[in-house]
Amino acid sequence: MRFGAQVTCYRNTWDSIREVAEVLDAGPWNSIWFADHYLPPPGRKEEEHLTAHEAFTVAAAVAGFTETLTIGHLVLGNTYRNPGLTAKMAGTVDHIAHGRFVLGIGAAWFKREHEAYGWDFPSMKERQDRFEEAAQLLRRLFHGERVTFEGSYYALDDAPLSPGSYEQPIPILVGGTGERRTLRTLARFGDIMNLDGWAGGPMTKAYFAHKVGVLNRHCEDAGRDPGEIKHTVLMPTMVTDDKQAAAAFMAGRRLGEGTAAGPKNYVIDRIGEIVDAGADEIMIGGIPTDDVEQYQLVAEDVLSAFD
Repeated sequence: MRFGAQVTCYRNTWDSIREVAEVLDAGPWNSIWFADHYLPPPGRKEEEHLTAHEAFTVAAAVAGFTETLTIGHLVLGNTYRNPGLTAKMAGTVDHIAHGRFVLGIGAAWFKREHEAYGWDFPSMKERQDRFEEAAQLLRRLFHGERVTFEGSYYALDDAPLSPGSYEQPIPILVGGTGERRTLRTLARFGDIMNLDGWAGGPMTKAYFAHKVGVLNRHCEDAGRDPGEIKHTVLMPTMVTDDKQAAAAFMAGRRLGEGTAAGPKNYVIDRIGEIVDAGADEIMIGGIPTDDVEQYQLVAEDVLSAFD
């Protein structure tokens, strides 16, 4: 079983991010993931002055000093970069990492940072339309095509991608599990599904199986083999015997049923349920970046149960 960690890149320092990445690279972890935010979410005005490291820059830096970790984002916002720029950045990071990069991307949701930095924040429908168009272009570029395209939102003129994917095409992880649009885009152009526990849905075997079932039906409609798509889960996690602390962790983030917050054995059971449901990888989220000992504790007390 593979496990990754979502490492926060806001409200902290680069040195703390680097220290965690070094610990993960030396441990039993498979992957490291960063969010893509220009202001610390969820967007409190009084916190806007706090650090928010640019996500692609962080990924490139981590790619340069790690050796084993897969590196990606949960997830990039499509509206912040046009797909040509995103592809160029992804290809460069994949070469720095010698093929360890995954492009995780979604339609974007954080209105306030669009306002702060001058990006348009269109309707949900338009963001989904833009995302679908961008995902198509990214897939074609990652698979080595020179792309000419004139769409509703993006245009490329005989565009190459060099450096492109290091060896194998860069996988595309689609963030979100919206059943009408997002999972359809994944079925057509993506390689990895991610069920995001921060979105507030139940983190249960039944919920996971339902989303996979919807994805499989979209794959059938698109003529895609469902077996080509991996299934991953971002699981908010807190290992604690303090019931009040676990309850506060759940309530403060409006987390769903089945979230892995509680004593060690409870966390193992919650993660085990998702493993049994067929997840290919689980990303652990919620560990403070300045608490390296917690990453080591989770590795020793939780991940070891799945060796």
